Amino acid sequence: MNEANRFGIEEEYFLSDAGSRGIVRKVSPKFFAAVQDAFPDEVQREMLQSQIEVATPICESMAQARHSLSTLRKGLAGLALEHEMLLLACGTHPSAVWSRQRATEATRYDQIMRDLQMLGSRNQLCGLHIHVEVKDEDERIRLMVRILPFLPLLLALSTSSPFWQGQRTGLMGYRLSAYAELPRTGLPELFADAADYRSYVETLVAAGAIKDASYIWWAIRPSDKHPTLELRIADSCTRLDDTLAIAALYRCLIRHLQRRRGLNAELTPAARAIAAENIWRAQRYGIHGGLICGESRTMRSVPSLIDELLGDLADDAAALGCKAELSHCRTLAAKGTSADVQLAVFEEARARAGGQAAGLAAVVDWLASETRLDGVALSPGWQPAMRGAA
Repeated sequence: MNEANRFGIEEEYFLSDAGSRGIVRKVSPKFFAAVQDAFPDEVQREMLQSQIEVATPICESMAQARHSLSTLRKGLAGLALEHEMLLLACGTHPSAVWSRQRATEATRYDQIMRDLQMLGSRNQLCGLHIHVEVKDEDERIRLMVRILPFLPLLLALSTSSPFWQGQRTGLMGYRLSAYAELPRTGLPELFADAADYRSYVETLVAAGAIKDASYIWWAIRPSDKHPTLELRIADSCTRLDDTLAIAALYRCLIRHLQRRRGLNAELTPAARAIAAENIWRAQRYGIHGGLICGESRTMRSVPSLIDELLGDLADDAAALGCKAELSHCRTLAAKGTSADVQLAVFEEARARAGGQAAGLAAVVDWLASETRLDGVALSPGWQPAMRGAA
């Protein structure tokens, strides 16, 4: 396989208390020691102690990515249970309260928290990040701009954050609304060329505003560490099949844009503004509200847009060996995302048990079972099987 098609996936997860179903404020060092023993290279801590991130190795096939992420999810979820915690893949925790969070002690995170102040504590959000290799730096920067109109679809298919601070938000993807409080987020600007982008970064670094380009947190960005273009707009996907579908769609889009050099080559400020409006619509409605088509000046349904796009990407999917994963995008567009299931679980449990807390607890249980890949919800009287003297 052509090396330019290589990719990697990063997933962020919440650590939830298995008894209360609430967030974990402080995680036992024994848990992190066990994680380090089991996954010395694939797992790292996040800015808040209630979060953890995994990363696949460099992958050349979707089968490699599936094997890596399923191993990581099952292994981490098992270790979490042994330490009385649940592992949750979702954009926001259904009931967590940001003011009760503790930051992870690390030099980088200490610096970020000093800069962001309260906004750092409110960054109780988990995303899905997908890296696709594009070796030429100038090409990465051009692709970053050209792919902007497709980002709302990628967000709509990933929505998994309908709750915030124990409340229904009315949005399918609230995560980006909270994330937008941070500086250097949202859509990148329409840089004239690669030199224009580099001038922007170099100016911020020289002035002391940021240490390096890793402090730029746009919805898509050239990676500061790898020769990749990093997608960051997606919520952390609860179901592994959803993660792989979005990864396949993103990979195919990168290849498609590289083959069709004229597509979105002259993106206008108006087109960027329409993309921003569509991102809002994806946040608000997920797959249900429709997105604005600039060419026809009409509202198009997400299923129809996905169906048309997947037809355009058929050759790319065949070349990349990801037809099955890409086709799952149609299922997502037709049957719903994690946010749809969370809301259905919440309403059913609230009606049955008669309360908001019961509904939120049921959502946490569903998230945990899907993240573990076993589909088994914990019973209310669950007790962990602790390992030795741990």
